[in-house]
Amino acid sequence: MAANRSANADRRARIEEMRRAEQARERRNRLITIGVSGVVVLGLVGFGTFVLMKKSDEQDRKDAAAKAPIAAEKSWDAAKLGRNHVETAVKYDMKPPVGGDHHPVWMNCDGVVYKKAIPEVNAVHSLEHGAVWVTYSKKAAADDVKALEEKVGKTKYTLMSPVDDQAGAIMLSAWGKQVTVDDAEDPRIDAFFTKYVQGKQTPEPGAACTGGLDK
Repeated sequence: MAANRSANADRRARIEEMRRAEQARERRNRLITIGVSGVVVLGLVGFGTFVLMKKSDEQDRKDAAAKAPIAAEKSWDAAKLGRNHVETAVKYDMKPPVGGDHHPVWMNCDGVVYKKAIPEVNAVHSLEHGAVWVTYSKKAAADDVKALEEKVGKTKYTLMSPVDDQAGAIMLSAWGKQVTVDDAEDPRIDAFFTKYVQGKQTPEPGAACTGGLDK
């Protein structure tokens, strides 16, 4: 009888020891889970903060670029540029035109590269919608034309076409704004895009650049 009581006591002691060990493991697992979760949360918070800071820095750079003057840029008084819709020929005072009366239908300008000349009256309507129009003459090097085609193709609210009788090799036009460059590596190109693609000069911001004329 005494032996049985001793055996039962040993068994209970082992069971109690196992129970305490299991509880200890559960506590350790909870602590590990809490610790890992904390690290994950801190990591996500840190990553989110980094992303927000990066976006803020990018926006600050864009805002600064939008305010910075562009060397040798030409400007016209937007208030004096006609905005009537007409279906007759229009004589513009500059080439390529940067504004004025224009056709009711715009040229598609959602990053579109035209290999042939396009009607000025339709392109001007695209400028009214906030597009930047990249034009080039036969003076432009083939590599520069290719580089600009790639840039335009990746940028909404832009279009590109040849204008053989323009004064410069490469010209960028927005509503009331224009700059002439010699090659595709000129930093003023990026500055012009940043400042004038849907920029503050846009008479009709957010207006469509699709659903218009495509050739």
